[in-house]
Amino acid sequence: MSEQTPKPTPVIDPEKAALNKRLETAFWGLFLIMLGGQFLLKEVNLPDGTWDVGMGLTFLGLNVARYFNGLKMSGFTTFLGVLALLGGLVQMIFKVDFGGALLLIILGAMLILKPWFEKQALFGKAEQS
Repeated sequence: MSEQTPKPTPVIDPEKAALNKRLETAFWGLFLIMLGGQFLLKEVNLPDGTWDVGMGLTFLGLNVARYFNGLKMSGFTTFLGVLALLGGLVQMIFKVDFGGALLLIILGAMLILKPWFEKQALFGKAEQS
């Protein structure tokens, strides 16, 4: 039997963990405000996809803030942001809702690009940056 080398225990920086928690709280708050605004203003005649674009920019903004503060970005919120942004833009430009099809295309692209993302070490737990 060959010995397996133990994986190093991740080091958690309390300052980065606190910063990440503040960023997540602020951006999830913005997301919930956007979602509530969408329900509250559903009778207002905005172009289709406007709310999706706003939500996508909110999630991508969270990861931009993480990146510029030296924190690792979240693959989950990046995925949600890209999906919402592209879905909203498709709705605005082409007047078609490709939600399910777009989800599968983006998921496939993420799987193909996953080795590159891992090599770049952009995603992971923010507090372990």
